[in-house]
Amino acid sequence: MTGTGRAADSRATDNRSRPDRQDRTARGIMELVAPAGTPAALRTAIAAGADVVYCGFRDATNARNFPGLNFSRDELAAGIAHAHARGAGVYLACNTYPQAGREHLWRQAVDDAASLGVDAVILADIGLLGHARDRHPDLRLHLSVQASASNEDAIAFYQRHFGVRRVVLPRVLSLADIAALNHRITVETEVFAFGGMCVMAEGRCALSSYVTGESPNTTGACSPAAHIRYQPDGDATLARLGAVTVDRFAPGEPVGYPTLCKGRFTPRGATPGTASGPRRDGVYLFEDPVSLNVEAMLPELAAAGVRAIKIEGRQRGRAYVEAVVAAFRRALDQAGRDEPATAGTLAAMSEGGSGTAGAYRRGWQ
Repeated sequence: MTGTGRAADSRATDNRSRPDRQDRTARGIMELVAPAGTPAALRTAIAAGADVVYCGFRDATNARNFPGLNFSRDELAAGIAHAHARGAGVYLACNTYPQAGREHLWRQAVDDAASLGVDAVILADIGLLGHARDRHPDLRLHLSVQASASNEDAIAFYQRHFGVRRVVLPRVLSLADIAALNHRITVETEVFAFGGMCVMAEGRCALSSYVTGESPNTTGACSPAAHIRYQPDGDATLARLGAVTVDRFAPGEPVGYPTLCKGRFTPRGATPGTASGPRRDGVYLFEDPVSLNVEAMLPELAAAGVRAIKIEGRQRGRAYVEAVVAAFRRALDQAGRDEPATAGTLAAMSEGGSGTAGAYRRGWQ
């Protein structure tokens, strides 16, 4: 074991003296749900103060199916034991849609998660929800953001037919929308608080699959790395996804990851050199390549009835996980007090070095 690993384990042991998530829930503190792309990230997140970590198996059943990430069955069993010993929980994301003829892979993932003792499974497909309901009636079911349930009727459907206990809301709802929705439903809501800013309705976006032929809802990766290319263009750099140029970065400009919804384009009919953007570089039509950050909104989210906040980033390293989880742990525990902000720490971990409140502050509808 490396020195870093020993330090992380030591911090995790120290966490046993801290209030666990049940105690925080009793005090009305929103649950902090952290990403764990690897066993090391799981231990780091818990040491930094996560109430729960979410992770996936090392296959196409989860929406972060990147090489080198995710968990074997034995690794998940060890991770659950580690988390539970420290008062934390583990959610298993099985949130892609089963491929025809391979449904057994997804059903086995749910069965294995239940037998290993996860605290909840995060599902999107109604067939898989039905399997979990029928085979594992005591297993807590959370509705993935990939299901795109964003209104009262949709959420009531999943609650009535499958016993869903929590819904992860798409990143297209405003704060007012969330507050109004929570007054009309009885299931818990979880919202994204930091990380990748998806401006589309998750589960319905077809941009990446249109360009690459690989759907994020089945293969588990938006803008798969195998399709990414960075090419010189004079002194500038082109960022390409497949055959599409997504952005052009000037010399010295931070180069972002080319996802289509955060690309820079020239709108059809725009006049070069006007407010619509120059012909060569265009404008960000949907969202700048920046990170979602709702740290300043935590009291408002709590007042809106949100039960849990979720940090995005299972594909990110341990340094990111530790810094972001620790920052949000402090922010949640200090909410309403006169305490120093953690904006500097979070800005350093943000794409493009800055953040956005996304749809929470915008009326995209």
